[in-house]
Amino acid sequence: MQAKVAIVTGAARGIGLATTDLFLERGVKVAMVDRDVEALAPEAKARENVLALPHDVSDPEAVAAMVRDTLDWGGRIDTLINNAGVAEFGPIEETDFAKWRRVMETNLDGVFLCVQAATEALKASKGSVVNIASISGLRASTLRVAYGTSKAAVIQLTKQQAAELGEYGIRVNCVAPGPVRTKLAMAVHTQEIIDAYHDAIPLNRYGSEREIAEAIVFLASDAASYVTGQVIAADGGFDSTGVGLPALRK
Repeated sequence: MQAKVAIVTGAARGIGLATTDLFLERGVKVAMVDRDVEALAPEAKARENVLALPHDVSDPEAVAAMVRDTLDWGGRIDTLINNAGVAEFGPIEETDFAKWRRVMETNLDGVFLCVQAATEALKASKGSVVNIASISGLRASTLRVAYGTSKAAVIQLTKQQAAELGEYGIRVNCVAPGPVRTKLAMAVHTQEIIDAYHDAIPLNRYGSEREIAEAIVFLASDAASYVTGQVIAADGGFDSTGVGLPALRK
C-alpha cells in the first residue's frame, strides 16, 4: 500500500515541526514546506520520509509547484496542514497597509491558495485539511489588529471550505492555539507577561508545541472522520474565561 502523505506548511520550526514529527511517528510521509530555506534544510536532512519544499504560500505559482512536487514525490496528498504564518504586532495607528498586507498574504491568502491548489488531490484521497488559526482569532487583544483579524478570517474560511468541500469527502477543521511555549515566545515574553498569561489560563500554564500537534494530527486522522467545520481552541481554557478577571477565580 502507498504510504499516506501530508503537507505541512511552516514546517521548519515550532508547531509545524512538532506536527511533522508526530505524523512521521505514525507512518505518514511529510512534505515540509517553509520559505526559510536555511531553517528548513537541516531539519529535513535530519529526518527520513520527508521532502523539503522551500515555497512561499503567499505566491500562487509557488503553491501550485508545492502541490506538483508533493504528488511527484508521494503520489498522493491525504492531508494538508496550513500552519505557515507571520505575526506583526502594533497599535492600529501604527499598522500601515504594507504591514497589514504582509500579515494577510501569508496568514489568510496562503490558506486559501493552498486548499484551492490541493483540492483535486484531496478529492482523490477523500483527505483532510487542518488550518491553524489562533486564540487571537476568537478573542480580541491589543496590538493584534492585523494578526487577530487574519486569524478570525481563517476560522470563517475553514467553515466555508468545510461547507463546500464536504460533498467530496474532504474534511476541513481548524485549531486555534493559545499561548504556546515556543522559543520565540519565551524570547519575547517578559516574566510579567508570563505571569499574566498563567493567571488568565485555567490550566495555569503555556501549552507545548507537541500538545498543539496532537490536536492537529487528531483532526487530520480517521479518528475524526465525522468532524468537519469545527474550531478547536487548544488553549488551556483561555477562551472559556472570556473577560472575567483572574482575581475573581481565586
